[in-house]
Amino acid sequence: MTRHRQRRAAGRTGRSVRAFLAALTALAGAALLGAAPAGAAPNGAGRIAPGVTYEQFDIRASKGVTHAHVLSVDLSDPHVRVGLLYPGAVAARATVSRLADAQGAVAGVNGDFFNITETQHPGVEATGASVGPAIAQGRALKAAVPDGQRFGPALPPGTTTEDVIGVGTDRLARLDRVVLDGSIRTPAGELPLRGLNQYALPVGSIGAFTSQWGSVSRLRAVCGTDTDRAAPCSTDTYEVTVRHGRVASAADTPGSGPVAPGTTVLVGREAGAQQLRKFAVGEAVEVRHALAAASRVAYEFVVGGYPVLRGGQPLPGLDGVTSAVRTAAGIADGGRRLVLLALDGAPPYRTGLTIAEVADVMRTLGSVDAFSLDGGGSSTLVARAPGAAAVSVRNHPSGGAERPVPNGIGVFAAP
Repeated sequence: MTRHRQRRAAGRTGRSVRAFLAALTALAGAALLGAAPAGAAPNGAGRIAPGVTYEQFDIRASKGVTHAHVLSVDLSDPHVRVGLLYPGAVAARATVSRLADAQGAVAGVNGDFFNITETQHPGVEATGASVGPAIAQGRALKAAVPDGQRFGPALPPGTTTEDVIGVGTDRLARLDRVVLDGSIRTPAGELPLRGLNQYALPVGSIGAFTSQWGSVSRLRAVCGTDTDRAAPCSTDTYEVTVRHGRVASAADTPGSGPVAPGTTVLVGREAGAQQLRKFAVGEAVEVRHALAAASRVAYEFVVGGYPVLRGGQPLPGLDGVTSAVRTAAGIADGGRRLVLLALDGAPPYRTGLTIAEVADVMRTLGSVDAFSLDGGGSSTLVARAPGAAAVSVRNHPSGGAERPVPNGIGVFAAP
């Protein structure tokens, strides 16, 4: 009798698995094909840590077969958390594997798009800083650049550089929108603060740079316009250094070098520069800044990119033509599970997926909401092998080696 019940249970399990696999292949734009061919990735699938699993499989897409690497992270497991990987400064870059090992992550993927080059502005240094907002361990690192100043593919209709994916202090993952809430108070009145550690400031504004920025030149912040990244740098600029609440110095052009703790550098362009010229050395100045979420959730971490799936439906207007190697993050099980995907950049798979296909694949993997992260040569997924002290790169980066990136999503697991 017991064996009979076991056989019936095994039959039900088998039917459930077959039904699940059948559902995986029922994609509009792409079909998951199951296990990878031999040699497709350096390590096999399986459990990385309690609550963290890794798998890989082929996908038949519109431009050919590509190969996916996927992490599933159970945020309901008290031993598991996710956080922002970054190299200790906003304007800095490192490989995902180096970031993960430095911070003790057991797995991770690359994060936001970033200021990778400055060919339009000769003599201006690319900062390496990311496009969107960033929060690490509950601390605001930076705000979003204007939409027209972003690097990466065109944004889907209705999305902005302020869109984020994050995990709140309640341990639930969400898509949200995060804006800068800041001001500059002086004896003469209050001015709006419209930038925080950003590589591009809105025209006519003032932005703040703190010790979190790094040592890279701040000149890029006054180049381009809100609608044209390649527009010339502004010729009407001013910089004021505020140290311990008082103006310490001023300059006509943005400078470089590290910003000391307790110091804020205010950079203005056009109307913002004109306001800063009124500041006098020794004058009391209070700079206030915070990142505010549209949902009013308190976030442990957020990273920028753009949404591709909301409420189980692909966003309208997603690109269904341009295929590329991609990285994406999905939210499942009411925010209690995070799905992290990176495509393989090896030559047989480099055709990749369109953004519309990314939305389809993430939905098939159980995501109700999904978010596109930086792709191409940046796409990287790392994970520790059982018993290993360091992570290994599970996909093949399309450039032949890992690209240094400004941030990523790290997965951490307690022993």
